[in-house]
Amino acid sequence: MIGFLRGKLAAKHPPVLLLDVGGVGYEVEAPMSTFYGLAGVGVEVTLHTHLVVREDAHILFGFGTERERSLFRELIKVSGVGPRIALGILSGVNVDEFHRCVETQDAASLTRIPGIGRKTAERLIIEMRDRLQALAGGQPFAVRGPAGGPAAAPNPQAEAFSALVALGYKPPEVTRMLQKIDASVTTTEELIRHALRAASG
Repeated sequence: MIGFLRGKLAAKHPPVLLLDVGGVGYEVEAPMSTFYGLAGVGVEVTLHTHLVVREDAHILFGFGTERERSLFRELIKVSGVGPRIALGILSGVNVDEFHRCVETQDAASLTRIPGIGRKTAERLIIEMRDRLQALAGGQPFAVRGPAGGPAAAPNPQAEAFSALVALGYKPPEVTRMLQKIDASVTTTEELIRHALRAASG
């Protein structure tokens, strides 16, 4: 099991990060909650990781804090919740918001996340209630070295569109979400943040 990766951020294409660790490029899938905390390309970062082994692929998932990874690991133990849905949950709500949804039995907020229907939301609330008590607090990003300039995004709208589709939203829905965002929002991360906020509102 790969517990963490420390290296230079080589590229950011939500939901995939490319991390240069000693000359080896690791592709890591990360929730948007992790993307929001990352600095620009070229900065050294540490990601807590979880390796999922399938017959056709080995997929690394990366998280900015131990709390995010711990929640991810608990989520994928829930029947009907795989790594993709767990990633979508962490992109739609942060750890504290998820705790609130479970504690207040707010299934409606969870059903706004792609892939989460009413039955899955209710199952999450029931099965996660006790598990959340065991989740430990995490540490923030370990970022070192001079800040690198942000990656040049040839088309933030296109990158945001691809990321939202990858998170489970249907293309026509993504188009409507992005069209509603103010033109002053120009970065990929901010476009995704606004779209997810609107979808959960």
